[in-house]
Amino acid sequence: MKSLLHILYLEDDPKDADLVQARLETDGFDCQVTRIETEADFCSSLDRGGHDLILADYTLPSFDGISALKIAVEKQPEVPFIFVSGTLDEELAIEALKLGARDYVFKTRLSRILPAVQRVLREGQERAERKRAEEALRRGDAFLAEAQALSHTGSFGWDIRSGDLYWSLETFRIFAYEPTIRPTLEGILQRTHPEDRPIVRQVMETTSRERKGFDFEHRLLMPDSSVKHIRVVAHPSANGLEVIGAVTDITESKRAQDALRTSQAELAHVNRVMTMGELAASIAHEVNQPLSAIVLNGNACVRWLSGPAPNVEQARDSAQRIIRDGTRAGEVVARIRAMARKAETERERLDLNQTIKDVVALTRGEMLKNRVACRTELGDDLSPVLGDRVQLQQLLLNLIMNGIESMTAVADRPRELAITTENGDADQVQVTVRDSGVGLDPQSRERIFDPFYTTKPSGMGMGLSISRSIVQSHGGRLTAIANDGPGTAFRFTVLKYSE
Repeated sequence: MKSLLHILYLEDDPKDADLVQARLETDGFDCQVTRIETEADFCSSLDRGGHDLILADYTLPSFDGISALKIAVEKQPEVPFIFVSGTLDEELAIEALKLGARDYVFKTRLSRILPAVQRVLREGQERAERKRAEEALRRGDAFLAEAQALSHTGSFGWDIRSGDLYWSLETFRIFAYEPTIRPTLEGILQRTHPEDRPIVRQVMETTSRERKGFDFEHRLLMPDSSVKHIRVVAHPSANGLEVIGAVTDITESKRAQDALRTSQAELAHVNRVMTMGELAASIAHEVNQPLSAIVLNGNACVRWLSGPAPNVEQARDSAQRIIRDGTRAGEVVARIRAMARKAETERERLDLNQTIKDVVALTRGEMLKNRVACRTELGDDLSPVLGDRVQLQQLLLNLIMNGIESMTAVADRPRELAITTENGDADQVQVTVRDSGVGLDPQSRERIFDPFYTTKPSGMGMGLSISRSIVQSHGGRLTAIANDGPGTAFRFTVLKYSE
């Protein structure tokens, strides 16, 4: 099927127009020719559009080809324009090409009309496709720039050999540099927070030397003294001579994480205080015991010294017992203050066995009140751990109190709480708190660590959720395991301390 070619033909001689149309149709085109002679008709035809090709004579009685060419270039520059004339010399033809004509054909050599039309149509199609591709590229670049702005992620390239850097607009925005400046490694270091410059410089040097990718976070100190947190990820190109990467402004994410940590710390503190409130009677008993002993030993000391012959040796023994019991009472109070205090997280080298002993001592009264026997099997060679003392005390307190409460309804077997520690796999220490309570049904075991989920009538459902958060922040894992017999075992791991 022949393709229909819509031609706008500026020609005052109908015979010449018919001759050109006949030649084109003979050679394979089905032509629809609109012939016009005046400037007004030419302009109105251009305004209506719908033409694939413009042919024009160079000279007409009331119009001329050069003027028509200028109008066509202004109104429809994408439509190819060919002069078909008998009066156009080579010099004028070259001038016409400079003004925008695609070709020229002499009427005395109409054999050239077909290849000329075929060529200009093919070139026009190529230009249209190229324009569409360029438009798609511009649109893609606009979408990419918008996406980068929305995600606060810029892109960059680094030519390792020359040191040249290539930044997207969003990268300029993140570093707060004008897009007109030339980005440099020195400019990056100048904008980097002074405390982070050594690591940034080290990454640059390692990448330049070893041609490796990188993924790290650091801070920027902005001109207004504000601080930005950014993450930079990059990998080398296939030839290893360039690095291509992305830089993301994670300041808001960092602030959200800090706010979350603050909220978690506040919630954990509330949980500790509430737990201490539940232990109030037991704590009072723990404090009253040494205080009562102090009073008794004080009276004894007075009696030994008030006799006709003061017994200094017995009085000294009573005084030493007063010191011992006073120290014991002080330790109880110190443990309570440590648990109830509100302070920033502080990781240090800890003896986990001693931490367990401190919490067991704090809960001894609660165990006696609920007739719970506590058995500890603490590994002699247990490695020290890296952790926050108060958080780990809270974790253990939550698990011990949870175990005690799970056994309050047990009447047909001993109420036993077993705490064991051992060195786990690789770089972890493992702790297990095992009770002989009522146990957990499979549904509860799946949800027991969810916030606000509780199996207790008066529970908040936060203790185990906070406990898991504490363990995860220490690089470990907390799980609930059904015992072979009655009860449940809670097992958690904590990273070992390394120099």
